[in-house]
Amino acid sequence: MEVLIKGIAAIEWYHVVMWAIGALMIFLAIRFKMEPTLLLPMGFGAILVNIPFSGALNTMDGDVVESFGILDVLKEAGLDTGELFPLILFIGIGAMMDFGPLLSNPKLFFFGAAGQIGIFFTIVLAALCGFGLNEAITIGVIGTADGPTSITVANSLLSGTNSAYLISAITVCAYSYMALVPVIQPAVIKLTTTKKERMIRMEYNPKSVSKGTRIVFPILVTLISGLIAPASVALVGCLMFGNLLRECGVLGSLADTASNVLANLVTIFLGITVAAGMIGAQFLRLETLVVLALGLFAFVFDTFGGIALAKFINLFTKKKINPMVGAAGISAFPMASRIVQKLGLKEDPSNHLLMHAAGANVAGQISSVIAGGILMAFAGI
Repeated sequence: MEVLIKGIAAIEWYHVVMWAIGALMIFLAIRFKMEPTLLLPMGFGAILVNIPFSGALNTMDGDVVESFGILDVLKEAGLDTGELFPLILFIGIGAMMDFGPLLSNPKLFFFGAAGQIGIFFTIVLAALCGFGLNEAITIGVIGTADGPTSITVANSLLSGTNSAYLISAITVCAYSYMALVPVIQPAVIKLTTTKKERMIRMEYNPKSVSKGTRIVFPILVTLISGLIAPASVALVGCLMFGNLLRECGVLGSLADTASNVLANLVTIFLGITVAAGMIGAQFLRLETLVVLALGLFAFVFDTFGGIALAKFINLFTKKKINPMVGAAGISAFPMASRIVQKLGLKEDPSNHLLMHAAGANVAGQISSVIAGGILMAFAGI
């Protein structure tokens, strides 16, 4: 009988809080369809790891593992050792991406760069809050709204340090904000733009992009980004390899597998594995709340960076740019571009901004990875 009630007797307040957080994530995923592929696995995983004596985690006797738990095994293989899951996921994301809108209007690259400005403001703010340089960099990268980049930078800069506990907090924050893009971005856009600006119409007259250009582009991006920021090669390389599968024209079945089966499979494992770091006793601490606040600051200012650039350009050009397109310059692909399209149609049912936003969005994806590599190089990695 004592064995049967052992788990119940061990329940602490933080277990209950994390169950509630997990249940909230599941509710948001199902009821409001807020990126359910991320929130639902994370929410269920948060409940799993906060059951006392959970068999989902390793059972320890001091420093010795008595029995292995599935989530710890997945975490060690997929996140802690070489960031395997994020890199594989990037192959799938690359296979989904169409760089045509970007290549037909290369000016959209500037919005991808502007969409990273919040990272650098947040690094300064995090340093002022008392975090070390490496810690501040990893917190700032949350603003990319790019989980794989956040995980890679955090593992590279914090593993083996006294700040390693931050890795879980940063990973969870990064994926949480990715899932909450449909909530946060519309609020920022509406707060920083006028109705008149949101109704700006942009003609879409794409220039023809040859097959050769589409094939050369991912190779060229890998070479250039690798030379500028060698630490970004793994991330950029996997992303561009996935895109090359798509564009080469001779590996259709592999491209389909990467963008569908592979991406979905890794997303399932990644979402529930991220939750392995949501152990209440370690996760519910003041530092986590500070990281959440700083990550939100970074994300908001990344969104505002693209909007501000569009507003600045509009001061000097006759053909105006809808500032919402600038907001898509973050790397949350394809959520950010879908949001811009939705808001544009809400203001004017005949105003289609999707292709412009998609170009800025993929530019943001590339820029975020390069920014992460540059910051790792700056930190001496």
